[in-house]
Order: sequence, then structure tokens, then C-alpha cells
Amino acid sequence: MHLLALAIAPVFIIILYIYYKDKYDKEPKRLLLYSFLLGAIVSIIVTTILYVISDYTIPIVIKGNTSVSQLFIKAFFIVGLIEEFSKYIIVRYFAQPNKAFNEQFDGIVYAVMVSMGFAATENIMYVMQGGLEAALLRAFTAVPAHATFAIIMGYFIGKAKFSKNKTTWNLLGLLLAVIFHGTYDFFLFLEFIPGIWVGAFISLFLGILLSRKAINTHSKNSRFKDSFPL
Repeated sequence: MHLLALAIAPVFIIILYIYYKDKYDKEPKRLLLYSFLLGAIVSIIVTTILYVISDYTIPIVIKGNTSVSQLFIKAFFIVGLIEEFSKYIIVRYFAQPNKAFNEQFDGIVYAVMVSMGFAATENIMYVMQGGLEAALLRAFTAVPAHATFAIIMGYFIGKAKFSKNKTTWNLLGLLLAVIFHGTYDFFLFLEFIPGIWVGAFISLFLGILLSRKAINTHSKNSRFKDSFPL
């Protein structure tokens, strides 16, 4: 039970942070819960199916003799693309069309809820296998990384909702999430190069900075800001 609590604690800390940042028009708790559960269940199922397909079509196993080009493909076109796409389809086709999605900041909220559902399931599996060390390490790396990918994606999905160029903004959000996810994983996959893992933390730090800017921008431009009581 202690490991389970450690696995889900960083997930709910991030959820509470984003919920707090949604200052002017809180989302229905029911929809937030549905988004989280869809991320935790459906997104994981989609990811698993696509991973099985990729194992047959692009069989890349990370081991000592795996080339840099293969690791690049694995990071960006398998792990990054599959995981972010599995989250994207839920935000795009479940959350975005909902009438409760009524301001740009909502893109961030729902993307984070879906992503944290995914991260919760993934984190539980890793922590149950890796124990306390895995729980502590992932609380400051993998879980925040998933949150930054979601915020970046959600920022553009929020813009898409109220734009004539909906497809462009939506796909840009997916693309940037894949790029940040792929970059983070790529540096971790290059473990045979001493010190290269620092690149993953640099990309995570950059993602956090961009996420803060995205949150502040959409919050500042909220359509409900003027009606919020001081």
C-alpha cells in the first residue's frame, strides 16, 4: 500500500496544481474524472495495442548493440508518437467537443487529466516492479515529464477549439508533445554515452518553463477573467 501511495501521489499533486490554476471557470468534476479514467484505461489499452503492432512492423529492442538511429526511431516514432497519440485522441474526441470545454485553458486541464490517468497506471506498474527507488525517481522525472507533454499539447488544443484552423492547431499540439517526449526518451536511451542522460533533464526543464508560460498565457487571456470577483 505504501508503494501504491507513492506511485499515485505525484500524479494527484499535479492534478491539484492544474485544478488550482484553472481560476475562472472550473471544469465539471465528473468530466475531469472521466478524462482521468479514460487516460488510465483506454489510453493504456490503445498504447498496448499499438506497441504490439509496432513490435511486428518495426521490431527494435533496446540492448547493447542497438544503433543510435534505431534508438531515435524508438524514442520518437514508437514510444513518443504512440503514447502521445493515445492521449491525444481522448482529448481531441472526448473532451474538446464537450460544451464544458469553453475556454482555451480547458485544453490544458483535460490534457493533463488524461495524461495523469495514463501516468498513474504506468507509474503503478513501474513502482510495483522497481520499489521505493523507482517511486522516488519517477516522482521527479517521468510523471512531471508526462505533465509537461500534456500541457504543451493542451495549450494548442485549447487554441484549436476557438480557431478556424482547428486541425492545424490540434496536430501542432500533438507534434510538439511527441517531439518533447521523444527528446526526453532519446537521451535516456543513449545510456551507453556517459553523461548524455543530462540531456533528458535539460529537455524536461525546458518543458517545465514552456508549460508555465502556456498556463500563464491561457489564464491571462481567459474569457471569464473580467467576470471573476476580486
